[in-house]
Amino acid sequence: MADGRQGIRVPTQTYGTVGQTSAQWTFGVALPRDMAQIPGPYAPPTYNTGNISGYEGTSAAGGKHCLPPPNLFPGHGGGQQPPQRMWNVPAISKDEAQEAFIQYASSKCCYSTDPAKEMVFDDLQLFNTYRYKLETFTESRSSEWKAEPYGGGAVDSYLRGTAPLPWDVRADAPGMFREKTQRIRVPHTSALTACPTCGSTGRRHCSKCNGNSKQQCGRCHGRGVRFVDETCDQCSGSGMENCQECSGMGKIACNDCGGKGQLLSFIELQVEWKNNVYEYVADERSGFPIELFKTVTGETLFVDDSPMVYPVISFPDFGISQASRNAVEQHLAQFAPTKRILRQRQTIELILLTRVQYSWHGKPYSFYVYGKERKVYAEDYPQKCCCTIL
Repeated sequence: MADGRQGIRVPTQTYGTVGQTSAQWTFGVALPRDMAQIPGPYAPPTYNTGNISGYEGTSAAGGKHCLPPPNLFPGHGGGQQPPQRMWNVPAISKDEAQEAFIQYASSKCCYSTDPAKEMVFDDLQLFNTYRYKLETFTESRSSEWKAEPYGGGAVDSYLRGTAPLPWDVRADAPGMFREKTQRIRVPHTSALTACPTCGSTGRRHCSKCNGNSKQQCGRCHGRGVRFVDETCDQCSGSGMENCQECSGMGKIACNDCGGKGQLLSFIELQVEWKNNVYEYVADERSGFPIELFKTVTGETLFVDDSPMVYPVISFPDFGISQASRNAVEQHLAQFAPTKRILRQRQTIELILLTRVQYSWHGKPYSFYVYGKERKVYAEDYPQKCCCTIL
């Protein structure tokens, strides 16, 4: 059986049943031709480790995704879609807009507050921007063969019991919508294997001298003499000296197995909790520089926190309702087949934006009031340099 690499065959061996499993399983591994010279990833054990149900296809080359069982899909719990709610979208008043404008002018050392105090309102235009966000908190599990130097002691192999299924392994979950990754050694999956790097000898060829035990003399740089007729006293004229890396032995302790010659192989389960976020911001095309929204907070209009949320319906801005439907459908299709959906949360945030058109001394001007903090953006403020007026 080939493993996809040219010239390398994968030996396989079939083992009998273990525990309550009646099927037979095959474990394969690609072995390097010269194990003492070819380093590489640790290979799964090639002898009888027992049938490890739920971890079929696990390898050392990469994580094998473990699909959650159907009973872990949350659903809506048989509940009905919540009734349509009445949306109350707040608006800023003329007094609030003028007060924000006065505070803005007062904060500028060279701005006169006269225009803000004496302004005549012409129009107030709402360009409120909405931010919709769907958070889907998921848990995923994947398995991979790992190995570490064997330092002695008992081996938790299949002989000690049946390995728990991937989704039966207990993990320490974080709080909702908080990301975390945990690596867990799966019980009863350990086995001893020969180190493929050193061929179970505990020592490997020295890479500095290529196993020759000698290296170029560092004092004479291989010439054998230091001056015209002075023989190098460090290498006695040979131009070579004992390799400092291996002390002239030609071999050094294997780093992979710590010089033990054996590895403890086991299946490692990686559990990942991730908060997957879908975000949509409505564009009202007001002419306001939208990058300024990053400096303010919005007002939360709606929060839905449940195992599975329904799309928002009948929101005053149709784009938000459509974004909610798209987000819920997209996350369900993207995550439900391969991950466990623990909880969802959707929010709608209103970022206040009002354009105020006014007159001062018979000339038209405008400014914007934005954010929960009532910040002001006024590109054409009438009197910016009052401190220079005599």
